[in-house]
Amino acid sequence: MSAAPGGAAGKLVLLVDDDESLLDLLDHVVKKEGFRTERAADGQEALAKVSALDPDAIVLDFMLPGMGGYEVLRELQSRGCGHIPIIVVTGRAMDAKSVEMVRQEQNVKDFLQKPVRPAMLAAALHRMLGTAPHGGAGE
Repeated sequence: MSAAPGGAAGKLVLLVDDDESLLDLLDHVVKKEGFRTERAADGQEALAKVSALDPDAIVLDFMLPGMGGYEVLRELQSRGCGHIPIIVVTGRAMDAKSVEMVRQEQNVKDFLQKPVRPAMLAAALHRMLGTAPHGGAGE
């Protein structure tokens, strides 16, 4: 099997969301683009998987049970993982000031509102990781 254009096949994307059906959708979209995926259902699991796997990127839901997305961001930075680019995903309406505050975080590269559009997520990942879109038509 040949690698995806731009090296997407070697890149690991950690998907973090407590909604199993959304994780399934994200997983499908990200794999379709040629990336490898790993999943986490909450902040603690996400931090453990980051330590174990050192992913190339993270798609992080902001509203998680227990440790929220913002706490996960800050914890990653304090652990020296601030270099891992993150796409923040949220279903909660946030005012412009809050969105801007999140965007100021060094590792936040994009911010997507739910429902996540597959083409937007794919484009954001490729832009962030410097990879080329997979050969198929977008959704």
